[in-house]
Amino acid sequence: MNGLFALGSNGSGQLGIGHKEDVSVPKQVEFIGEAPDDEIVQIAAGGNHSIIVTETGKAYWSGDSSSGACGIVKDAGDTDASKFHELILSTSEHLGPVAHVACTWDSSVIVLKDEDNRATQVYTCGVPDIGAACANSESATLETPALLNNFPPSGTEVRSLAAGFRHVVVLLDNGDVYGWGNGRKGQLGELADTADSKGVIHHPQKIKGIPFKVSDAVCCQYTTCFVSEPGDGRIIVVGADKWGLKSAAPVEIPNWNTIGASWGSIYVLQRNGQLVAWGRDDHGQLPPLLLPELENVAAGSEHVLALTKDGDVLSWGWGEHGNCGPQTEKYGDVKGRWNVLASLKNMPEGSKITAIGAGCATSWINITTEGLYL
Repeated sequence: MNGLFALGSNGSGQLGIGHKEDVSVPKQVEFIGEAPDDEIVQIAAGGNHSIIVTETGKAYWSGDSSSGACGIVKDAGDTDASKFHELILSTSEHLGPVAHVACTWDSSVIVLKDEDNRATQVYTCGVPDIGAACANSESATLETPALLNNFPPSGTEVRSLAAGFRHVVVLLDNGDVYGWGNGRKGQLGELADTADSKGVIHHPQKIKGIPFKVSDAVCCQYTTCFVSEPGDGRIIVVGADKWGLKSAAPVEIPNWNTIGASWGSIYVLQRNGQLVAWGRDDHGQLPPLLLPELENVAAGSEHVLALTKDGDVLSWGWGEHGNCGPQTEKYGDVKGRWNVLASLKNMPEGSKITAIGAGCATSWINITTEGLYL
């Protein structure tokens, strides 16, 4: 049992498992052409498309490419979108390895390393209000990945990248945060005159008013959460307060290790393996009681995957498309408990679960055995 496995919503082939039917048990992904020979380390999933990145910076896509979110796709009508394809951002120049990737509902942001091995080249792919309007090319279209002009600022590089339903937040290595996309709910801070009449910011704009150097940032549907470095752990939430995302937020979580966000909830994994969360819970999105000690956590649109210290992959929340496994209650809920999607106890000796991911009703598990990768 070796490689990347996926389950959940698959109507556009976004799981990359060779067909377009939802599945509730993990199925191994498939590739057009040669499969990557190094470990998959990043998984980003939009509404109907997915992008994965390997340790050496190779990127692959599957699903609906019609919005332009999957880069350059030749002969799209004849392309098998239910398997992973190599991601192409340019046919005319050699580009560096991928450092970061994030997906909104129908766009993608991809950060590449430059010749100095710094993450400075930010490409956008997809709908104009998130992507092409930010480009340095007046001829940019949905089908043309666009390199952002004069961003990030000289002397800085991208440290991390996050995306909500239709907004993007970029954290730089100096602690500054920039954002663009839909900001009408305040999820990009105070709107300046750079926003259009619908509250959309078309160029990266610095988010001001954060009283600390940001260490990480995550995006809900209409909300953004910023946290300072571990040991300090101050938290600021901006945007819509639906589900108490702002009003219920703790002032600080000094011993945080990992932070994630679904569309309506925020999750902070502490160094002691305990999970703190607040926000939406109508389908059981918040953590059930008596969770075991956790190693990692990944939040999808309305569900969560968690890797335990003992090597179990747990899932809970809204699993109507099978993304939480086959055992669900009314409306597809896994509420007040969890399902086990995978376990090292059932794998050959030497197996490791090296990555988990969660998207829009999709779940992902990467498994290696004896150092071999899919």
